[in-house]
Amino acid sequence: MTARIYRPAKTAMQSGRGKTGRWMLVFDQEQPRSVEPLMGYTSAADMKQQIRLAFDTREEAIAYAERRGLRYEVETEHDATRIMSSYSDNFRPDRRFPWTH
Repeated sequence: MTARIYRPAKTAMQSGRGKTGRWMLVFDQEQPRSVEPLMGYTSAADMKQQIRLAFDTREEAIAYAERRGLRYEVETEHDATRIMSSYSDNFRPDRRFPWTH
């Protein structure tokens, strides 16, 4: 059983940084999913993939995995590189690139 430790990125629907400061430990899929023949739903017999554990730091998540004897992979952090600007900056006279249609 392998676990993945990562810090979630900001979703496209968020304007703030909520729910991105915690580290998550998620179990990988052990058995493939199957399609239920009558209704066509996707089902899984592996219930561990539904478990999502949250930790304040990466070290706490690693310590938990080592205490439980889990194999784990730590993903590097991906911080967004976004230039913050306001709508009125589009019409500034000292703009770097001219704003044309």
